[in-house]
Amino acid sequence: MRLPPPTRLPNKHYRSREYLTPSEVRSLLDAALDRKARYSHRDYTLMLLMFRHGLRVGEAVGAKCGLRWDAVMWGERQIFITREKGSDSGVHPLRDDELVLLKELREMLPDSKYIFVSERGEVMSTDAVRKLLGRLAAQAGLDIKVHCHMMRHACGYYLVNQGYNTREIQDFLGHRDIKHTEKYTKLNARRFLNFDWGDL
Repeated sequence: MRLPPPTRLPNKHYRSREYLTPSEVRSLLDAALDRKARYSHRDYTLMLLMFRHGLRVGEAVGAKCGLRWDAVMWGERQIFITREKGSDSGVHPLRDDELVLLKELREMLPDSKYIFVSERGEVMSTDAVRKLLGRLAAQAGLDIKVHCHMMRHACGYYLVNQGYNTREIQDFLGHRDIKHTEKYTKLNARRFLNFDWGDL
């Protein structure tokens, strides 16, 4: 008799929150750099861009929306982000360190159409990134079960705690409905810092 496939429980069964803190993101990035792996430069650049640009895994890699070299506008120091799931695509600025990392990666992959490729020279799969993130999280010693979409949520969490307004974050992440962005305002603990507890 064939058994039914296991039922996946709600996310809250696996973790208390669906985002990573800046220190946890830093630990993941450090783990990517510390690895003796042959592709540590690629892995670090991938994780950094997923966080800083709020990328879904399919917006970073994969043949459909994955980042391609023709999306990088070197002279303008910008990159075109193709969004998934009906989100609005748009242009993001690239910081100095991102440009350096991308130029070094480009030198390693002069004939590649895609920015993030496998050892075979093919575009990385979303499954490969999921496995990579799991290995990095274990190496970083994170106490939370990590999945790829948490990098996008980490971006929103970081931006709201830096004081950027909801409309700016909405445009940056490509949300068509601002309700999807407003969830990040609930993660801003700084709004409670002025609470006075007296002697308690």
